[in-house]
Amino acid sequence: MTAISVSNLSKRYGKTTALDQVSLELQRGEMVALIGASGSGKSTLIRHIAGLEMGDGTAGKVTVLGNISQDGGRPNRSNKRGAVSVIFQQFNLVTRLSVLTNVLIGNLGRVPRWRGTIGVFNKAEKEKAQAALARVGIPQVAAQRSSTLSGGQQQRAAIARTLVQQAEILIADEPISALDPSSARRVMDVLADINNQDNITVLVSLHQVEYARRYCKRTIAMRDGRIVYDGPSTALSNAFLAELYGDASEELVLPEAPAEPMPAVPLGQPARQPALMHA
Repeated sequence: MTAISVSNLSKRYGKTTALDQVSLELQRGEMVALIGASGSGKSTLIRHIAGLEMGDGTAGKVTVLGNISQDGGRPNRSNKRGAVSVIFQQFNLVTRLSVLTNVLIGNLGRVPRWRGTIGVFNKAEKEKAQAALARVGIPQVAAQRSSTLSGGQQQRAAIARTLVQQAEILIADEPISALDPSSARRVMDVLADINNQDNITVLVSLHQVEYARRYCKRTIAMRDGRIVYDGPSTALSNAFLAELYGDASEELVLPEAPAEPMPAVPLGQPARQPALMHA
């Protein structure tokens, strides 16, 4: 089953083209990295797939779990609510609330509105939220205010909220860019685990290319609003990445990265479309 399908998606902000005829497909159960320099169009693409952005300047079609979520700039409200969850670099937790309450917010949309409004959750829902925190490795912080957590713990709490939400697709927009290497690995381990164990489709935007190589079988690379590579992460040579990122490549490509196992498609040429891999 195709989880995400994007067809000829374009986005303009005035005279600036953010996306230029982008097309891609993700199959259910894939974990795919999205890479590219700042301004390449990654976040704009993610926001369109998640249904967070459309309107003027938009052309093309986005289909999620078989339902058209937008056609041109027009939204389609028929999608299953809560099927797609998005986590951001900024964590988006309510810092004055407890960690457990933040995770319980994942139930909104499935509980009666009055309960969600005043924050009333039953025993089974609380047990499920506690189990989600255990799943991401931080059960001991449930009663703490979210503001007391480290950045890595806050990101894992956001992922626990996704588990409670029962999302079928998890989109992560640079979830580890503000974290130290140890915390980043923990977050990526959690994403890989829920992808493998729960068959949740994961699309993760990354600046740190080495994490794409380590955790994702497939990588999509963007430049100037276009897809310039779509294929195996093992084919991401250091030479290709240096061209993709320019002067920033020395900071983004770790020295222990494998040495050019096979050539990637040169920038500017049509992206390869390999057979999509299933988890």
